[in-house]
Amino acid sequence: MQGGGEKRIAKQHELGKLTARERIDLLFEENTFRESLLFVKHRSTHFGVDKKDFPGEGVITGHGIVDGRPVYVASQDFTVAGGSVGEATGKKIQEAMDAALKTGDPFVMINDSGGARIQEGVDSLQGYGGIFYRNVLLSGVVPQISIIAGPCAGGAAYSPALTDFIIQVRHEGQMYITGPLVIKQVTGEDITAEQLGGVESTAAYSGVVHFTAENDEDAISIARRLLTFLPSNNTEDPPFVAELHDDELLPDESMNSIVPEDPSEPYDMHDVIYGLVDNGDFMEVMAPFAPNILVGFARLTGYTVGVVANQPMVKAGVLDIDSSDKAARFIRFCNAFNIPILTLVDVPGFMPGVQQEYGGIIRHGAKMLFAYASATVPKLTLVVRKAYGGAYLAMCAKSMGADLLCAWPSAEIAVMGAEGAVNVLYRKEIAEADDPVAERQKRLDEYRDKFANPMNAAAHGLVDEILEPADTRAYFASALEVLKAKRELRPQKKHGLIPL
Repeated sequence: MQGGGEKRIAKQHELGKLTARERIDLLFEENTFRESLLFVKHRSTHFGVDKKDFPGEGVITGHGIVDGRPVYVASQDFTVAGGSVGEATGKKIQEAMDAALKTGDPFVMINDSGGARIQEGVDSLQGYGGIFYRNVLLSGVVPQISIIAGPCAGGAAYSPALTDFIIQVRHEGQMYITGPLVIKQVTGEDITAEQLGGVESTAAYSGVVHFTAENDEDAISIARRLLTFLPSNNTEDPPFVAELHDDELLPDESMNSIVPEDPSEPYDMHDVIYGLVDNGDFMEVMAPFAPNILVGFARLTGYTVGVVANQPMVKAGVLDIDSSDKAARFIRFCNAFNIPILTLVDVPGFMPGVQQEYGGIIRHGAKMLFAYASATVPKLTLVVRKAYGGAYLAMCAKSMGADLLCAWPSAEIAVMGAEGAVNVLYRKEIAEADDPVAERQKRLDEYRDKFANPMNAAAHGLVDEILEPADTRAYFASALEVLKAKRELRPQKKHGLIPL
């Protein structure tokens, strides 16, 4: 129970880190954790390992209760051989994952390890391989959450990468495939472990990490909060908060003033989200990465919803490579776990540019189209302002399977914005006019009269309702109540081929 002993526990605390057991105590309700395989021992005879005893084999596994529901855990113990993973370590983690799969309960992995136990050679790699394999088996069946509370390097980083959500502790947690010394030897680049795999890299630059925690306690708190939005498995609905269902849905007049009259002026889409969801409570996912799109969890009259929204404050809300990947992944998670999707649209298009084209914007943007079209959960879409071209479709247009699409009076739904459209449609007329400036303005006014409002799209049956912003929350609440019974059958197949 003491793991590596008092001295190593004290050193863990000196580093500002909790022990593996302390983290488990924070995760579960008091006296609910039941440990498994405490007395497992390694069988290695290599490099003197046979003379060493590793209590618990460097990992603590078992199950407990979080908010009244069972959850399985594996918490690596850095005080025992640096939390290194050997054959027996891997088997302990694999058994916990197998049990989670059998019972249909979430699995939480707390990573704090020096990586593979080199002395055990290929048996250590076999342990990791079994974990990776089970990460894939559990995927889409039960939620998987990884907490990076210490080093997580080399092949070990691929297990968190295969899970649904990664929470990384600032300064303490690091994730990378090759460390600073190897990089220095191979490429000559000088970089610290924190610069390479700290939260600034993994959360903001690469988008590997979904949540940043300030310390171990914060990481566990994030995991517990996240679980409140999620079902235990793919056969269940997300938790329903009954006391939020009875709130009176009065018009919110403050919503009417969020969108500026000037169509080029930005506003914060967070304000729209806060006004629509219960108590303004929005758990944003991957906030620092591709901030031109917002994704996260909220509740609407007690029901969990996944929110996908363009952010006009960043790059005008345009869709680019990173934001497409971010949204597509989140949409697919929501669909796997029966979470309705609320899409808020203010998108001028896909990002133009040589680097975007060379980087594969066609392939990455197609991921959003694929994710929305393949999702069978209730899909509610609100066009807040601009919705142009292929990006309008990629943000879950009616033709992409939206069950209900409504629009505010400020909505503009068109193939492109007025400036670009007029340049294409009336270039000859403008060039030949006696007064090109006046002719251009005339054509702009005509185009805006037709498309700078949602009426044309509504006339073609592409918009179900044009709403006063103040009434939107009540509209969505009513729609969700009806659509929760939605059933949609698709052609039978192994799986679709998303454009990875």
